[in-house]
Amino acid sequence: MSDSGGILNKRMLLMLIGCLLLFGGIFAFKMFGRHMMNKAFDTMPLPAATVTSATAAQQVWQENLAAVGTLRAVNGVDVTTEAQGVVSAIHFKSGQTVEKGRLLVELAAEPEKAQLQVLEAELMLARRNHERVRALHKRGVTTEADLDSTRSALDQVLANLEVQRATIDKRRITAPFSGVLGIRRVDLGQNVNPGETVVSLQQLHPIFVDFSLPERHFASVTLDLPVTLRTDAFPGKVYRGSITAIDPQVDSASRNFLVQATLDNADRELRPGMFADVAVQVEARRRVLVVPRTALVFSPYGNAVFVLEKSAQGDSYLASKRFVKTGEERGDLVEILQGVRAGEVVASSGLLKLRNEGAVIINNENKPPATADPSPENS
Repeated sequence: MSDSGGILNKRMLLMLIGCLLLFGGIFAFKMFGRHMMNKAFDTMPLPAATVTSATAAQQVWQENLAAVGTLRAVNGVDVTTEAQGVVSAIHFKSGQTVEKGRLLVELAAEPEKAQLQVLEAELMLARRNHERVRALHKRGVTTEADLDSTRSALDQVLANLEVQRATIDKRRITAPFSGVLGIRRVDLGQNVNPGETVVSLQQLHPIFVDFSLPERHFASVTLDLPVTLRTDAFPGKVYRGSITAIDPQVDSASRNFLVQATLDNADRELRPGMFADVAVQVEARRRVLVVPRTALVFSPYGNAVFVLEKSAQGDSYLASKRFVKTGEERGDLVEILQGVRAGEVVASSGLLKLRNEGAVIINNENKPPATADPSPENS
């Protein structure tokens, strides 16, 4: 029994060793195959990325002073009433364009008109008395004092008439200048008080834009300098005007001075109170090196571009990532202060496919436009 048991144990041990060798060999073969596959993938060259390109070019930019402005009407008021009374007639519609002197609202004036008739009757009597006394004075019947008394009574009636007519005129509210009316604030039969707003009136053409500039630019800003303006209400559209007034005082708190420009607004697109981005074109010019804005790779530790250089084979390019220092931005272009030389070619789109020292193929068939003053077709 002991011999047969020993033989059985040896066979079991040999079988276990054989299984271990078999499975170990299979596992080692698998690991070796995976290693060789990863090594092949690591050494496999990546396909060349297709990008568009642009050449870093020098341009002459006119110096611009940027500011934030507010549009203001050349004339803009809340039309109010000087008298107290009940609204008897409304002669306008909200949003209507009116001319200077146009009657807008009438207040009830029956007592005032009745008093005017009384004064007109007194005027007739005062004139007759004055004419009668003057005729008698010529014949020497009356004294000079009697003539002066009747003349004074006539003048008083005439003055009272003028006061009464002015009182009635105050109950007729007219447009002080030509412009566009706002939304009506009163209704028929409403009892209004002196100073109460009837409607707003704005003269929209031309239109002012008020903005502030730092005091260091005071010497370079003069009258008639050209100004360009953009608003969020009409994106992509540029409005042009010129400086018409410069405040002679510099604000001691902000160290800024106020500037006013006048712009043509024949289409009445610009409205008072709008926010505006303003650029003043001063006479100074400077030479700058620019690339398209789309060529920049933005990151927290610095901006970079991919410079494209001819590869040794000559049929493709190699992308070299280079950090740059940027300056002013205008439209689709950005100024490069450091990192790129004039004439070097940079990738302008497809940057997500690029890696440092990676192969690149340039295809400029659908190259994005890049100008300092873009004008989109749908603007």
